[in-house]
Amino acid sequence: MRHLITLDDVSREEIHRIFALTEDIKTKFLAGVREPLFPGRVMAMLFEKQSLRTRVSFQAGMAHMGGTSMMLGDDVGFGKRERIDDFTKVLCQFVDVIVMRCKQHETVEQVAQHATCSVINGLTDVAHPCQALADLYTIEEHVHSLEDAKLTWVGDANNVARSLAVACGKLGVHFAIASPQGYEFSPAFLESLRAQCPDMQLTITADPHEAVTDASAVYTDVWASMGQEKEQAQRKKDFADYQVNEKLMASAPQGALFMHCLPARRGEEVTDAVLDSPNSIVVEQAGNRMHAQKGILAWLLGTQRS
Repeated sequence: MRHLITLDDVSREEIHRIFALTEDIKTKFLAGVREPLFPGRVMAMLFEKQSLRTRVSFQAGMAHMGGTSMMLGDDVGFGKRERIDDFTKVLCQFVDVIVMRCKQHETVEQVAQHATCSVINGLTDVAHPCQALADLYTIEEHVHSLEDAKLTWVGDANNVARSLAVACGKLGVHFAIASPQGYEFSPAFLESLRAQCPDMQLTITADPHEAVTDASAVYTDVWASMGQEKEQAQRKKDFADYQVNEKLMASAPQGALFMHCLPARRGEEVTDAVLDSPNSIVVEQAGNRMHAQKGILAWLLGTQRS
């Protein structure tokens, strides 16, 4: 049984397969064709956090492919009325795929351990694989070759940054990250990344201007994510020099793309001038969440059939 918990779970070739499925499905969608690839298939969604892009893109995508989805919350008592293994084994009697957005990564891992259908990580504190795949697919649409691209992350080395680093390593993209002291990748993550992608181009620096040099795309995220609200004031001080503004973008090549996984805190990690600039592809990037996740679903459910 195949799952997508982190991008450690997929090979370079499998990512390219997901991208090929995404491209085929998106091209047909833009031409007005919504192929019912999975009529009668059911997707369960277990979300412990708020969501706009992840929830709506998955539900819309499943509907376009002829399936249905169920948003499950307190009404089913997930994590409260019974053990996770009991809950999971029963849920899998009814559905074909489970998408989860959880506060703790271990929760998704536990469900995957006991599931008899595919489990997709829709975000945890450790990883956001669907976001990273959609992002790299979006970059590929704009550049001649991913292997000639450089993606620069400015800010906290968080779950999205970790997933992007792995995706870049597997696809041959130069990944650069600029973070203040105390917010860098952990030694354990870097050890795992280098073991998986020994030949990747990786730049780690505290200087955002150095990081964006030669960047094809500059990417940032909020300084304090969901669950870190109590750290907001301290993080605002620590990240003051890491705002993506016109001065920083001037250090990048002319035409460098701007990316953000959204929602954005305008005036903090990014200025209006950058977020609303012609080089900003944040809306397109968000839109590709749906197309890439259709590709993920097609890959996973196709794997189940074979």
